[in-house]
Amino acid sequence: MWNRRQDRPRPVGCGVEELRRRRREREAALRKARREQQLVSKRLLRDDTPEEAESGCVDLILGEAEIQQFLWLAQRGTEEKEREGALASLRRGLQRPETQQTFIRLEGSIRTLVGLLTSNQALLQLEAARCLHELSHSEQSAVAEACLPATTYLLTYLSGHSSDFIELCLYTLGNLIVESEAVRMQLLPQGIVPALSACIQSPHQTVLEALGYALSQLLQAKEAPEKIIPSILGSTLPQHMLQLLQPGPKLNPGVAVEFAWCLHYIICSQVNNALLITHGALSTLGLLLLDLAGAVQRSEDAGLELLVCPVLRCLSNLLTEPAVDAVGGQMELRDERVVASLFILLQFLLQKQPSLLPEGLWLLNNLTANSPSFCTSLLSLDLIEPLLQLLPVSNVVLTVLCNVAEKGPAYCWHLWPGPLLSSLLDTLAFSDTEVVGQSLELLQLLFLYRPEIAQAFLQQSGLQALKRHEEEAQLQDRVHALQQTALHG
Repeated sequence: MWNRRQDRPRPVGCGVEELRRRRREREAALRKARREQQLVSKRLLRDDTPEEAESGCVDLILGEAEIQQFLWLAQRGTEEKEREGALASLRRGLQRPETQQTFIRLEGSIRTLVGLLTSNQALLQLEAARCLHELSHSEQSAVAEACLPATTYLLTYLSGHSSDFIELCLYTLGNLIVESEAVRMQLLPQGIVPALSACIQSPHQTVLEALGYALSQLLQAKEAPEKIIPSILGSTLPQHMLQLLQPGPKLNPGVAVEFAWCLHYIICSQVNNALLITHGALSTLGLLLLDLAGAVQRSEDAGLELLVCPVLRCLSNLLTEPAVDAVGGQMELRDERVVASLFILLQFLLQKQPSLLPEGLWLLNNLTANSPSFCTSLLSLDLIEPLLQLLPVSNVVLTVLCNVAEKGPAYCWHLWPGPLLSSLLDTLAFSDTEVVGQSLELLQLLFLYRPEIAQAFLQQSGLQALKRHEEEAQLQDRVHALQQTALHG
């Protein structure tokens, strides 16, 4: 059909290739904006002892004299309980920003605390680590940088035997990483990447979750693409991360969420996504997508949206990589179940967290952009009408439909008759030029491949719908081109 229409006069710049080029340029700009969205945060482990809870201890602002007194008792107290109690009182005081500022200004305070961190008494060491953890939660970069002398020891203790202590060290490191580039630049030569690579083999889920948090903070640093991610990709961390994302009875939701976000940050850096694809990232994420959809169907959806978002983003961004075709990566996803599962998740998000719907639609867009088989799945599963129901949520729906229509007459045949044309006529009443522009492009494709749709458009007052946009600078050319195609073919 396309060959028979080649010699017909048609407005310049409105062919299938031109429409595709415009769409891809728009998508590239939107993808860049999405990649820059970060989730920098800090976490606080605060587990008061039963005695503290019962006594209703409050965190008081401590002055210099009180801080010095607590540090002196922690160092030189005659009884172990007295020394631990002094550090516990200091820890509670350090929950206040005013005390934190006083503490770091006090000469020798950090040195004393680091000395206590290296104590051979486990409980004293733990209280010192808790004090550092309170400091690490400060929003002031000066406080984080004051903790620099402790980072060597925090890294060393990651190879210890106490899972609780390792977890505390990891969250403390993660908090320090967020706040200060100086901390990050010190941790790299100190060996944070090998230390995390060793930690990821821990059998303890709490340690793995804390590790995922610390790693995600490291990956979000502005210098990560140049100075951090190459080292991480050169380690065993990516393979272990993907193993922890394998669906099955051993999958831990908390751990999976942390490492899915880690994977997202690595993919967004675009340092070497081909490596992740060769490690089987597409296959792992695709299987995880199927597993998540299955959990929704079984109503096992507690906290599920926390994992859905990074999985959708990872898959969506990986599918834009040239390496997908080079290594046959898309073959790993060429399965009708992927499209069906994605729609199950879209319905779930519509009910639970509509703000995440665009993420799912972006994945559907990237699946259908260069794949006739995924477009075929969309049609064979009768998903066009459910897709149109999501149009009020995101205009990415129009982009997906353009992906289908541009595949040719056979695909357009399945798009009409049906609700599509009336939906597009409705969008022409919108004032949003982006939505109207995409509707015009989709109509252009439909008219080129199926002239009878143009006739139906004219019969349903389509020209009158176009008139309201004739004077809009951004739409004039496309409106004129569509009018010509509708009237003259």
